[in-house]
Parts: sequence; structure tokens; C-alpha cells
Amino acid sequence: MSCLLESVTSKSRTLKHGRSLVAAVAGFALTVSAQSQTHYRIDPGTSEVHFTLGASDHPVEGTFHVTSGDFTLDPQSGAMTGMVSVDASSGQSGNQGRDKKMTKDQLKVQTYPTVTFAPAKFSGQLKDSGESSGPVEGTFTLLGQAHPIAVPMSVHTEGDHFSATGSFSVPFVSWGVKDPSFMFMKVDKEVKIALKLTGTVAR
Repeated sequence: MSCLLESVTSKSRTLKHGRSLVAAVAGFALTVSAQSQTHYRIDPGTSEVHFTLGASDHPVEGTFHVTSGDFTLDPQSGAMTGMVSVDASSGQSGNQGRDKKMTKDQLKVQTYPTVTFAPAKFSGQLKDSGESSGPVEGTFTLLGQAHPIAVPMSVHTEGDHFSATGSFSVPFVSWGVKDPSFMFMKVDKEVKIALKLTGTVAR
């Protein structure tokens, strides 16, 4: 009987030790993962979103204001989380009447005040310093509808600061935005977007 009790007690101790070891390994893995992630915080004051829309008479060019941006990158896997937000009502093209129509009728800012991009993966090799490049895959949300996109980006890192530039096209009409064409004024069905994001980086 005593041998049986000793055997049970020994197995119980082994099981508890195994659980403790698994918990310790899991905790260590989580700590290493958190330490390996790189955090980026965008400075809205120095970041820009430019747009160019082809039209029958001349291209329409303008800007939107970045309101916030914060995301995290795992350099090993390229996995990203976070969000970049743009004020949909901030569109300026140099024509007040056109801008009011764009924000109210096309972008419906009363219902959808922001346009966002949520990065999910960076497929390039990001260097700790200097120039890097690669596509960023993520979700572009316009009029409350999410669309998967990939944006080729160039990143320059120096110390604890970074700047990133990229460009892509948005097929806004097929994504639910009202076509702004009227009478003899015809515009393209896609708008070209150019990003310039700057801010700080922490490892």
C-alpha cells in the first residue's frame, strides 16, 4: 500500500513539475515575442496623404489629413497590427465647393468620418537602419466597407525615427463611392493615393 501511495505521489509531483515547466516555457516565449516586436507611432503633423484624380479637363490633386497612426511589427514573421486613420472631412483640392461636395456627397463624412488602413503583414526585410522596401498587406476601409490591398512601401529608419512612402490606386466607384462625373466633366473611376508617413520607432 505504501509503495502505491509513493508511486501516486511521485506521478503527481512529476505532473505538477511538467505543468510548471510548460507554463515557464510559454511565459518565456511570450516575453521574447513581445521584446522582438517593433512599435511605430505616426506623427500626424508631418505625415501626408496626397490624391490625384484624372479628369477630362485636368487632373484634380489634393490632400487629406492623417489623424493618428500606431502599429506593431514582428520583424521575424512580418506580422503587423495597428491602424492608420485619416480624417475624411479634411479633403482639400483648392476648390471649396468641390471639396464640400466630395466630403459630403462622395465620402459621406456625416456617417463615415474616417478612412482607415489596418496593416497585417510586411513582406520585405526591414533593416534597423537605412533603407528598406516591401509590400504591406492590409485592410483599407472606405464608407464602412473593408477591402484587402497591398501597398508597396519604402521605409527609411534612422535612430528612433522613421519615414515611409508608398502609393496605390483605389477603385472608389466600384467600392461604393458615388461617381463625381457630371455633364461634360468626366473623371476616372480610380484615384491615385500617395502616402508619406513619419514618426518614431521603439524596439
